[in-house]
Amino acid sequence: MTEKETTPKTQASPMKDFIAGGFGGICTVLSGHPFDTIKVRLQTMPNPKPGQPPMYTGTVDCVMKTVKLEGVTGLYKGMGAPLVGVAPIFALSFMGFGLGKKLQQNHADEQLNNVQLGIAGGISGILTTVVMAPGERIKCLLQVQQASTGPAKYSGPVDVAKSLYREGGLKSIYKGTCATLLRDVPASAAYFGSYEIIQRSLVLKEAIDPS
Repeated sequence: MTEKETTPKTQASPMKDFIAGGFGGICTVLSGHPFDTIKVRLQTMPNPKPGQPPMYTGTVDCVMKTVKLEGVTGLYKGMGAPLVGVAPIFALSFMGFGLGKKLQQNHADEQLNNVQLGIAGGISGILTTVVMAPGERIKCLLQVQQASTGPAKYSGPVDVAKSLYREGGLKSIYKGTCATLLRDVPASAAYFGSYEIIQRSLVLKEAIDPS
């Protein structure tokens, strides 16, 4: 045997996975949130009255008007909720995938097929929705606040959560959970399923042709 074959594989500790996943998630939010803000504003802008132009004519116009009226920070409205929730979301995501695999295995070394991997990923999506649904609701309510339409209704994520709870309790905070499940369950199934399938194919290729 070569040295490469005899060297034992080491697994990263759950804490290292948690820290790495959380940091990666934070970077994702910081880089992607401005694009998400523009998307939400374009999706939720009111229909123009007859003879009047729309609030935004397109993506570039939305960016320019947002920055002009609210500054660059306007692109980051509502970022607090996903930024705080990203670490537990990633932790629940990977924990849910591991749980989904264990529920379908007869023993620890059993290799699941592609469909079972997708099911395990779907279970991951169910767990992350517990944190994702209220976070998405709070984020969107803050993102659609327009500086041009008068004083802001909410001062920040905590104020949104308190207001929603006063208005309708936890049911109000978790409004839209079904839609979040319809988005995240298949997305997680595709994400984790494809990751495992690609990883297996790469390992198999290396075993066949180590050069």
